[in-house]
Amino acid sequence: MVGAGRIGTAFALKSAAFGMRVLYADSAPNERLDRELGARRVDLTTLLRESDFISLHVPLTEETRHLIGAAELEAMRPTAILVNTSRGPVVDESALVAALREGRIGGAGLDVYENEPALAAGLSELPNTVLCPHIGSATTTTRSRMAEIAAKNLIHVLRGEEPLHRVV
Repeated sequence: MVGAGRIGTAFALKSAAFGMRVLYADSAPNERLDRELGARRVDLTTLLRESDFISLHVPLTEETRHLIGAAELEAMRPTAILVNTSRGPVVDESALVAALREGRIGGAGLDVYENEPALAAGLSELPNTVLCPHIGSATTTTRSRMAEIAAKNLIHVLRGEEPLHRVV
């Protein structure tokens, strides 16, 4: 797992049901994962080299743009599966298409894309990919909660108060 923040941690904790050994690459240790799962924090190269499944959970920043490119894909096992549910530009899609076509990695599952809504040339034609839209929040419950949070933030701002969930 690349990125052990709130979402990455929740993802990793669910992996316990599958008896998975968890490696994670993050700038800081995650004591909860270490304690509850016996997870091991490693550098990105070690994670890519030793993992069967690589799941990305990082924000898009200048440091994470194309975090997974040709060199990183080359470091992966030929049977490895890359899953990106974070942000599309974290993966260099052209390099990914080449790696998938040439069998350098086993497959990819994506619900975010580098240049949404467009896909990299050839990506949708590959038999070793699963592609879907980024709709994890598209439930009635989640969308209702999002609307409630937005309304509460608006009320706070109109009262001259700090919003509950400030975006900076």
